[in-house]
Amino acid sequence: MSAAIEDLPLDRVDGPIVILTGAGISKESGIDTFRDKGGIWSRHSLEEVATPEGYAADPEKVHDFYNQRRRDLLSADIRPNPAHEAIARLEAGWPHRVLTVTQNIDDLHERGGARQLLHMHGELLKMRCEDCAGVHDWREDATVQSACPACGRTGRLRPHVVWFGEMPFFMEEIERALAEAALFIAIGTSATVYPAAGFVMAARDYGCPLTLEMNLEETDASGVFRHALEGPAGETVPALVKRLLSARGG
Repeated sequence: MSAAIEDLPLDRVDGPIVILTGAGISKESGIDTFRDKGGIWSRHSLEEVATPEGYAADPEKVHDFYNQRRRDLLSADIRPNPAHEAIARLEAGWPHRVLTVTQNIDDLHERGGARQLLHMHGELLKMRCEDCAGVHDWREDATVQSACPACGRTGRLRPHVVWFGEMPFFMEEIERALAEAALFIAIGTSATVYPAAGFVMAARDYGCPLTLEMNLEETDASGVFRHALEGPAGETVPALVKRLLSARGG
């Protein structure tokens, strides 16, 4: 059952905070979601454009897919929203570590001001060389002829994103953060895809006293959280951050 912000025991939170964000927080900035009705996977075959096998079979098609995602992200009308900016304020004002773990491959958290950030599914604005393992900032289109800025080889650059069947990044660091968290928040994610779906239970098993889901509506995972807030992230997240910081005199 959804709670009201004023009913949450936020004054008891005294320690590190871990925030998991998903597609819902970026959707409010105009970023296409993948799994929603009408989302990207309803228009593209994930097996063809988001798996190692699909890339091996047709790398040009995969590059074209991510080139379009990159162009969309860099368009003038895509900007961080109040939820991204509120998380950055919390990070700056909270007396303990605030770590944001995002499933999103966009850079809206960075643009919103966040600095303690882990992209567990990679980053759209980076490319990785399969030969030298170098990771490079990348804002233009990529093709099979694109050369690695480090080793100079062509045909070996791939999007620096985690495809289906691959292990997400930073899992050990995320596990350590969950073990120390005094508050775990999931924002804009259905929390149904593992390993991210298991973070709330990991936090609870480690003894995290407060777990909070923030989404537009109840999800299949809502019952696992101690509390839930329903509503647009652009409204609920700034309100939550204001309450947290005011409880600490910020």
